[in-house]
Amino acid sequence: MRRDEALPRPLLGRPGGGRNSAPRTARGPVGRSGARAQAAGLGGVRTRLGVTLDSWLGRPAPGRSVGLQRERHEPEYLIILAVIALTAVGILMVYSSSAVRSYVASQNTFAVVGPQLVWAVLGVLAMVVTMQLDYRYWRLLSIPLYIVSLTLLVLVLLPGIGVSVGGSARWLQVGPLPALHPAEFAKFALVVYLAHWLARRGTAVRTLRRGTLPFLLILGPVVLLVLKEPDLGTTGVIALTAFTLFFVAGANVWQFLLLVPAGIAALAAVILANPYQLQRIHAFLDPWSDPTGKGLQTIQGLLALGLGGILGSGLGASRLASGLYLPNASNDFIFAIIGEEFGLLGGLVVIGLFALLAYEGFRVALAAPDTFGGLLAAGITTWVIVQAVINIGVVVALIPITGITLPFISAGGSSLTISLAAVGVLLSISRETLPRGSWNDADTDRGGRDRRTRVPGAGRRPIVARTSRRP
Repeated sequence: MRRDEALPRPLLGRPGGGRNSAPRTARGPVGRSGARAQAAGLGGVRTRLGVTLDSWLGRPAPGRSVGLQRERHEPEYLIILAVIALTAVGILMVYSSSAVRSYVASQNTFAVVGPQLVWAVLGVLAMVVTMQLDYRYWRLLSIPLYIVSLTLLVLVLLPGIGVSVGGSARWLQVGPLPALHPAEFAKFALVVYLAHWLARRGTAVRTLRRGTLPFLLILGPVVLLVLKEPDLGTTGVIALTAFTLFFVAGANVWQFLLLVPAGIAALAAVILANPYQLQRIHAFLDPWSDPTGKGLQTIQGLLALGLGGILGSGLGASRLASGLYLPNASNDFIFAIIGEEFGLLGGLVVIGLFALLAYEGFRVALAAPDTFGGLLAAGITTWVIVQAVINIGVVVALIPITGITLPFISAGGSSLTISLAAVGVLLSISRETLPRGSWNDADTDRGGRDRRTRVPGAGRRPIVARTSRRP
């Protein structure tokens, strides 16, 4: 177990055997010395198993100095405020952008927002549960989550199981169960596994054999399977999040110079090999060359933003008939409806909420009690913010159309529920961060002048036990 992950928790296993641990064999009772030896052997196995689990959970090994675990305090309320506000705005705007279209199609204005409201409730419940759960237990599930995510990404490609929407097999439908977007689950699973793997690898991430190559072997299957759907937008979110975690964990500049050109070359090859991706590039460069075809969505999105002006036309007063003339108004282009109905100010409020989430999320990462927690918080924050930046960039025509949702706001049960559950994990980490205004209570592994967590912190001395000054 690495020293930087030593945290004061009770061991899962007890060394040594009990009073009745001496076994019998076919020849009769074992002698006293033999019983002691076998009991010690069994106890050693139990101890090794316990230490293995403890090392995954960030608990101290026997014989190591035991530190004082930080008292769990209240979560970061600004994160809760930002996420709940974004979710509430999302439910409101999903209804506003889908009511007319839903009524025309099924005479039910709640056809889209009804399920979204149910998923929001389930997502908030998941956020509360994951917030109460010690985030270290996700290390035990990191490998199973990664394997399950790969399995789901394979199943979605099988005919009869995967559901194709818009020429892309992104949804997994099993019987009467709600459709699942496996790529959303894969984002969370990959972040958890990479945080665990990078925390255990320590400074070895700076090497080619133990850092770069294993990292690519972990990231490669997920990227290739999502790209096979095809879903270039989600592939970009996953790749950017993974690379950010890799360099936050301590990768060198030469690794950056090696991986970035390779990634750009791979992206160019994928675009050139797919005609529909080339069409999106052409529509991005000149949407007015095909205003009723490939450029329709971009033009209508810009028109909605322009009609909104500074203050907007008001809730439900969209001149585009609540998204009737804007494709995917309640999904990919919901930010355009926000800009039309609430104007520039409304758009800036949404962007400000994401900026607040980013600021507080990275603060939690810097103040996390261990390397795994810091990487996990950084990964979740990066995932959400990168996806939001790409979605808003598409709407304002800064990025070609990618087909990804705006976190917490766009219609989509899988995205909303999994994103809220991930925020719960972020809040769980925030409950053990250093309280504000208590710099003198900092742990001894914060040896820098800024007293912040070193990521990675492999090889640092364990936390020394001391008496808490908090009442």
